[in-house]
Amino acid sequence: MPRLRADHGPAILAFELANRTYFARVVADRGREFFDRFTEDFDALLVDQEAGTCIFHVPIGEDGAVLGRFNLVDLADTTAELGYRVAEHAAGRGMAAATVRELCRRVGTGCGLTRPASSDNPRQRGLPEGPDQGRVRPDRPGRARRPARHLVPA
Repeated sequence: MPRLRADHGPAILAFELANRTYFARVVADRGREFFDRFTEDFDALLVDQEAGTCIFHVPIGEDGAVLGRFNLVDLADTTAELGYRVAEHAAGRGMAAATVRELCRRVGTGCGLTRPASSDNPRQRGLPEGPDQGRVRPDRPGRARRPARHLVPA
């Protein structure tokens, strides 16, 4: 799974636009300003990643389309916050859970982050445990509306 690169910009924007209605139902709508400022904000993400304060991963499907966005942000003192969005057609298939496990494995070897810990932010419910882990469930509106975890050293 590649890290975010400058050439991902158009595909990320297409992903956000294609899934906007879905995200508005299950997570939160980013609002018009997000799209108006997309290029500027996307460039800022690349700067943050280059500075080492964030790491962004972009799963790509066989057709070359973006399947999701997985973000490790606020990397400091061996902790990070993990958040993600998955395309509607990819949700509920275990991709999110598998990707989160892979990211935990990768950052564990590269940054020393290996164990998830609960978020202090009440809006950021942790990934549900069990068979629904990583799924966004529009039929269960109170469940994991914005999946996020803080990662800390083991």
